[in-house]
Amino acid sequence: MQAVLYVGHGSRIKAGVEEAIQFIESSQAMIDVPIQEICFLELAAPSVEEGITKCVERGATKIAVVPILLLTAAHANEDIPFEIEVGKIMYPDIEFTYGKAFGIHPKIIDSLYDRVVEQKVTIAEDAQVLLIGRGSSDPAVKQDLNEIAQLFADKYFFKKVTVSFLYGAEPHFDEALLHLQETHDKQVLIIPYLLFTGILMKSIEKKIAQQSTNGQQLILCKNLGYHKYVQDVLVERVNELLEKEQIGQPI
Repeated sequence: MQAVLYVGHGSRIKAGVEEAIQFIESSQAMIDVPIQEICFLELAAPSVEEGITKCVERGATKIAVVPILLLTAAHANEDIPFEIEVGKIMYPDIEFTYGKAFGIHPKIIDSLYDRVVEQKVTIAEDAQVLLIGRGSSDPAVKQDLNEIAQLFADKYFFKKVTVSFLYGAEPHFDEALLHLQETHDKQVLIIPYLLFTGILMKSIEKKIAQQSTNGQQLILCKNLGYHKYVQDVLVERVNELLEKEQIGQPI
Protein backbone atom coordinates (compact mmCIF):
# COMPACT_ATOMS: atom_id res chain seq x y z
CA MET A 1 0.00 0.00 0.00
CA GLN A 2 1.25 3.45 -0.93
CA ALA A 3 2.14 6.08 1.68
CA VAL A 4 3.35 9.68 1.46
CA LEU A 5 5.61 10.98 4.22
CA TYR A 6 5.94 14.78 4.34
CA VAL A 7 9.17 15.97 5.98
CA GLY A 8 9.10 19.53 7.31
CA HIS A 9 12.06 21.42 8.70
CA GLY A 10 10.70 22.04 12.18
CA SER A 11 10.77 25.12 14.43
CA ARG A 12 11.26 26.03 18.08
CA ILE A 13 8.19 28.22 17.77
CA LYS A 14 4.97 26.28 18.22
CA ALA A 15 3.08 28.52 15.78
CA GLY A 16 5.58 27.68 13.03
CA VAL A 17 5.07 23.94 13.53
CA GLU A 18 1.29 24.34 13.61
CA GLU A 19 1.43 26.43 10.44
CA ALA A 20 3.39 23.68 8.68
CA ILE A 21 0.95 20.99 9.82
CA GLN A 22 -2.08 23.01 8.69
CA PHE A 23 -0.51 23.66 5.30
CA ILE A 24 0.33 19.98 4.72
CA GLU A 25 -3.03 18.76 5.98
CA SER A 26 -4.83 21.16 3.65
CA SER A 27 -2.82 19.70 0.76
CA GLN A 28 -3.47 16.04 1.61
CA ALA A 29 -7.02 16.12 0.26
CA MET A 30 -5.54 16.78 -3.19
CA ILE A 31 -3.36 13.66 -3.04
CA ASP A 32 -5.05 10.34 -3.83
CA VAL A 33 -3.04 8.18 -1.43
CA PRO A 34 -4.53 6.24 1.51
CA ILE A 35 -1.68 6.74 3.98
CA GLN A 36 -0.25 10.23 4.56
CA GLU A 37 1.90 11.22 7.52
CA ILE A 38 3.77 14.34 8.63
CA CYS A 39 7.14 14.47 10.38
CA PHE A 40 10.00 16.91 11.02
CA LEU A 41 13.76 16.87 10.61
CA GLU A 42 14.46 18.70 13.85
CA LEU A 43 13.02 20.82 16.65
CA ALA A 44 9.58 19.20 16.46
CA ALA A 45 7.90 15.80 16.69
CA PRO A 46 7.35 13.30 15.23
CA SER A 47 10.83 12.62 13.87
CA VAL A 48 11.45 11.17 10.40
CA GLU A 49 12.05 7.75 11.95
CA GLU A 50 8.75 7.98 13.81
CA GLY A 51 7.00 9.12 10.63
CA ILE A 52 8.32 6.10 8.73
CA THR A 53 7.19 3.79 11.53
CA LYS A 54 3.69 5.31 11.51
CA CYS A 55 3.42 4.65 7.76
CA VAL A 56 4.50 1.03 8.21
CA GLU A 57 2.12 0.49 11.13
CA ARG A 58 -0.73 1.71 8.93
CA GLY A 59 0.13 -0.91 6.32
CA ALA A 60 2.46 0.91 3.94
CA THR A 61 4.61 -1.18 1.62
CA LYS A 62 5.84 1.84 -0.37
CA ILE A 63 6.76 5.22 1.11
CA ALA A 64 7.18 8.34 -1.00
CA VAL A 65 9.21 10.83 1.04
CA VAL A 66 8.51 14.48 0.20
CA PRO A 67 10.76 17.28 1.52
CA ILE A 68 8.85 20.43 2.52
CA LEU A 69 11.83 22.63 1.69
CA LEU A 70 12.08 25.64 -0.57
CA LEU A 71 15.57 25.03 -1.93
CA THR A 72 17.90 22.06 -2.25
CA ALA A 73 20.73 22.13 0.30
CA ALA A 74 22.18 19.90 3.02
CA HIS A 75 18.80 18.99 4.51
CA ALA A 76 17.54 17.81 1.13
CA ASN A 77 20.81 16.30 -0.11
CA GLU A 78 22.14 14.70 3.06
CA ASP A 79 19.92 14.74 6.14
CA ILE A 80 16.69 13.36 4.70
CA PRO A 81 18.47 10.72 2.54
CA PHE A 82 20.31 9.61 5.69
CA GLU A 83 17.01 9.17 7.52
CA ILE A 84 15.66 7.18 4.57
CA GLU A 85 18.68 4.87 4.70
CA VAL A 86 17.99 4.31 8.38
CA GLY A 87 14.38 3.51 7.48
CA LYS A 88 15.50 1.00 4.86
CA ILE A 89 17.60 -0.79 7.47
CA MET A 90 14.69 -0.83 9.92
CA TYR A 91 12.21 -1.97 7.27
CA PRO A 92 14.09 -3.76 4.47
CA ASP A 93 10.89 -4.88 2.76
CA ILE A 94 9.60 -1.32 2.32
CA GLU A 95 10.23 0.46 -0.97
CA PHE A 96 11.24 4.12 -0.63
CA THR A 97 11.22 6.92 -3.18
CA TYR A 98 12.40 10.46 -2.53
CA GLY A 99 11.12 13.69 -4.04
CA LYS A 100 12.50 17.13 -4.82
CA ALA A 101 12.47 20.36 -2.85
CA PHE A 102 10.14 23.02 -4.25
CA GLY A 103 13.05 24.62 -6.11
CA ILE A 104 12.71 27.18 -8.88
CA HIS A 105 9.12 27.25 -10.06
CA PRO A 106 7.01 29.89 -11.89
CA LYS A 107 4.23 29.69 -9.31
CA ILE A 108 6.63 30.55 -6.52
CA ILE A 109 7.73 33.62 -8.48
CA ASP A 110 4.07 34.64 -8.67
CA SER A 111 3.59 34.08 -4.94
CA LEU A 112 6.41 36.54 -4.26
CA TYR A 113 4.58 39.22 -6.18
CA ASP A 114 1.41 38.49 -4.24
CA ARG A 115 3.34 39.15 -1.03
CA VAL A 116 4.18 42.60 -2.41
CA VAL A 117 0.61 43.34 -3.55
CA GLU A 118 -0.73 42.38 -0.11
CA GLN A 119 1.05 45.41 1.34
CA LYS A 120 -1.38 47.68 -0.53
CA VAL A 121 1.19 50.36 -1.23
CA THR A 122 1.94 52.16 -4.47
CA ILE A 123 5.04 50.53 -5.87
CA ALA A 124 7.59 53.12 -6.89
CA GLU A 125 9.01 52.91 -10.38
CA ASP A 126 12.50 52.54 -8.93
CA ALA A 127 11.52 50.26 -6.04
CA GLN A 128 14.18 47.81 -4.92
CA VAL A 129 13.33 44.29 -3.78
CA LEU A 130 15.45 42.42 -1.24
CA LEU A 131 14.93 38.66 -0.89
CA ILE A 132 16.13 37.11 2.37
CA GLY A 133 17.07 33.45 2.16
CA ARG A 134 17.75 31.12 5.07
CA GLY A 135 21.23 30.44 3.74
CA SER A 136 23.51 27.45 3.35
CA SER A 137 27.14 26.59 2.75
CA ASP A 138 25.95 24.85 -0.42
CA PRO A 139 26.68 27.25 -3.32
CA ALA A 140 23.65 25.90 -5.20
CA VAL A 141 21.37 27.66 -2.73
CA LYS A 142 22.86 31.07 -3.53
CA GLN A 143 22.80 30.29 -7.23
CA ASP A 144 19.13 29.26 -7.11
CA LEU A 145 18.01 32.27 -5.08
CA ASN A 146 19.84 34.60 -7.46
CA GLU A 147 18.07 32.93 -10.37
CA ILE A 148 14.73 33.37 -8.60
CA ALA A 149 15.55 37.05 -8.03
CA GLN A 150 16.30 37.52 -11.73
CA LEU A 151 13.12 35.73 -12.82
CA PHE A 152 11.11 37.87 -10.40
CA ALA A 153 12.69 41.08 -11.71
CA ASP A 154 12.13 40.10 -15.34
CA LYS A 155 8.50 39.03 -14.92
CA TYR A 156 7.34 41.93 -12.78
CA PHE A 157 9.62 44.67 -14.15
CA PHE A 158 11.55 45.51 -11.01
CA LYS A 159 14.78 47.31 -11.84
CA LYS A 160 16.66 45.87 -8.91
CA VAL A 161 16.11 42.59 -7.02
CA THR A 162 18.93 41.52 -4.73
CA VAL A 163 19.42 38.63 -2.32
CA SER A 164 20.82 38.25 1.16
CA PHE A 165 21.05 35.41 3.66
CA LEU A 166 20.55 34.90 7.37
CA TYR A 167 23.54 32.56 7.67
CA GLY A 168 25.90 30.36 5.72
CA ALA A 169 26.19 32.55 2.61
CA GLU A 170 26.99 36.10 1.59
CA PRO A 171 25.86 38.80 1.56
CA HIS A 172 24.49 38.49 5.08
CA PHE A 173 21.19 40.22 5.82
CA ASP A 174 22.93 42.58 8.28
CA GLU A 175 25.34 43.59 5.53
CA ALA A 176 22.45 44.16 3.13
CA LEU A 177 20.73 46.44 5.66
CA LEU A 178 23.89 48.50 6.08
CA HIS A 179 24.24 48.76 2.33
CA LEU A 180 20.68 50.05 2.06
CA GLN A 181 21.65 53.00 4.26
CA GLU A 182 24.26 53.95 1.66
CA THR A 183 21.90 53.83 -1.30
CA HIS A 184 19.37 56.33 -2.53
CA ASP A 185 16.62 53.78 -3.03
CA LYS A 186 13.58 55.40 -1.47
CA GLN A 187 11.40 52.30 -1.41
CA VAL A 188 12.67 48.84 -0.53
CA LEU A 189 10.36 45.82 -0.50
CA ILE A 190 11.81 43.13 1.75
CA ILE A 191 10.55 39.57 1.23
CA PRO A 192 11.70 36.77 3.55
CA TYR A 193 12.17 33.68 1.40
CA LEU A 194 11.09 31.45 4.26
CA LEU A 195 8.22 29.01 4.56
CA PHE A 196 7.09 29.24 8.15
CA THR A 197 6.84 31.74 10.99
CA GLY A 198 9.78 31.12 13.28
CA ILE A 199 12.71 32.59 15.15
CA LEU A 200 14.34 33.73 11.91
CA MET A 201 11.27 35.74 10.91
CA LYS A 202 11.14 37.41 14.31
CA SER A 203 14.83 38.30 14.01
CA ILE A 204 14.21 39.92 10.62
CA GLU A 205 11.36 42.00 12.04
CA LYS A 206 13.52 43.19 14.94
CA LYS A 207 16.47 44.18 12.74
CA ILE A 208 14.32 46.13 10.32
CA ALA A 209 12.65 47.96 13.22
CA GLN A 210 16.11 48.98 14.45
CA GLN A 211 17.25 50.17 11.03
CA SER A 212 17.91 53.88 10.55
CA THR A 213 15.95 54.49 7.36
CA ASN A 214 17.24 57.95 6.37
CA GLY A 215 13.94 58.66 4.67
CA GLN A 216 13.74 55.24 3.05
CA GLN A 217 10.49 53.34 2.99
CA LEU A 218 11.36 49.83 4.17
CA ILE A 219 8.36 47.56 3.63
CA LEU A 220 8.58 44.12 5.18
CA CYS A 221 6.33 41.68 3.35
CA LYS A 222 5.04 38.42 4.77
CA ASN A 223 7.36 35.46 4.52
CA LEU A 224 6.75 33.30 1.48
CA GLY A 225 4.70 31.09 3.73
CA TYR A 226 2.13 28.64 2.60
CA HIS A 227 0.63 30.58 -0.27
CA LYS A 228 -1.89 28.85 -2.53
CA TYR A 229 0.69 28.72 -5.31
CA VAL A 230 3.22 27.12 -2.95
CA GLN A 231 0.59 24.51 -2.17
CA ASP A 232 0.19 23.90 -5.90
CA VAL A 233 3.93 23.26 -6.16
CA LEU A 234 3.78 20.79 -3.26
CA VAL A 235 0.97 18.84 -4.90
CA GLU A 236 2.92 18.83 -8.16
CA ARG A 237 6.05 17.51 -6.42
CA VAL A 238 4.06 14.74 -4.72
CA ASN A 239 2.40 13.66 -7.96
CA GLU A 240 5.77 13.69 -9.77
CA LEU A 241 7.12 11.35 -7.12
CA LEU A 242 4.12 9.02 -7.23
CA GLU A 243 4.45 8.76 -11.00
CA LYS A 244 8.13 7.92 -10.52
CA GLU A 245 7.13 5.20 -8.05
CA GLN A 246 4.58 3.74 -10.47
CA ILE A 247 7.23 3.21 -13.12
CA GLY A 248 9.49 1.55 -10.58
CA GLN A 249 12.31 3.87 -9.67
CA PRO A 250 13.00 3.34 -5.96
CA ILE A 251 16.04 5.06 -4.46
